[in-house]
Amino acid sequence: MATELKRITRGELTCWQLHHRGQTMVIAEQGAQVLEYGRDGEPPILWLSEQAAYQAGHGVRGGVPVCWPWFGALERNPDSVTQQYSLDNPPAHGLVRRQPWQLSEHQLDGEQARLVFQLAEHANRQHLPPVTPTLTVTLGSALTLALSNHNHGQAPVTISQALHTYLAVADSRYVTVHGLAQSPYVDALADWQTRQDTQALRFDRETDRLYLQLPSQLQVDDPLWKRQIQLTCRGSHSAVVWNPWVEKSLRLSQFAPDAWQRMLCIETARVLDNVLTLAPGEHHEMAVEIMTSG
Repeated sequence: MATELKRITRGELTCWQLHHRGQTMVIAEQGAQVLEYGRDGEPPILWLSEQAAYQAGHGVRGGVPVCWPWFGALERNPDSVTQQYSLDNPPAHGLVRRQPWQLSEHQLDGEQARLVFQLAEHANRQHLPPVTPTLTVTLGSALTLALSNHNHGQAPVTISQALHTYLAVADSRYVTVHGLAQSPYVDALADWQTRQDTQALRFDRETDRLYLQLPSQLQVDDPLWKRQIQLTCRGSHSAVVWNPWVEKSLRLSQFAPDAWQRMLCIETARVLDNVLTLAPGEHHEMAVEIMTSG
């Protein structure tokens, strides 16, 4: 099948579906959120909740939400980020997840297909810093997401951000994540204490960790699906690893009680000591390549 790009809908959301070289990807204009990605005839690579609600103005559980210009709860960010805002009820994960983005450029010929998204003209820019975010999605032998920032203001701007990637797995209890050992992490479930492991990560409880000083490549081994997912990052040395496990799953929206078994998050990020400060006129790109083997 030739490369094909078409506009579709998911509930109330306008989306773009791209098919290229035996792979299919769906991205919503709201939040420039990749919702689906996988290879034809194989289990999905990105996890999307079976209870996902495609409602305008609401986040969708799954895929790759773009968290910007801060990650998580604003008050949990460094002062260099929080002092730039004065909001009564700042939303989790920033200000653009529910905003309209638009497809500003696309290239469909050749070995790679590329889509470029920017905030739509009618997006609400109130409270946003003078920084232009752009998401470039490239589908070749792998899926690559690149979040770039350009400071067009007159003063430095500090942001935290993440590509909040939900990965699909056969059963999270049996997967192993390689590349995290020896890197310090802040445990959000243990009073934000800094810890360090010496072995690869296995999941046997709720996990919410912010890793620092990471190598550029991580790997998820999934023995039940007989595959490995390789994540290759650039422009980032931090990542968030999350699985809600049993109890928290019961409290999450758009989340089945047993969905924790079928997913885990490894979120390419700039958080904590790895936040991003842009001088006036400066440009920066953070990217993750998602590839499978096995």
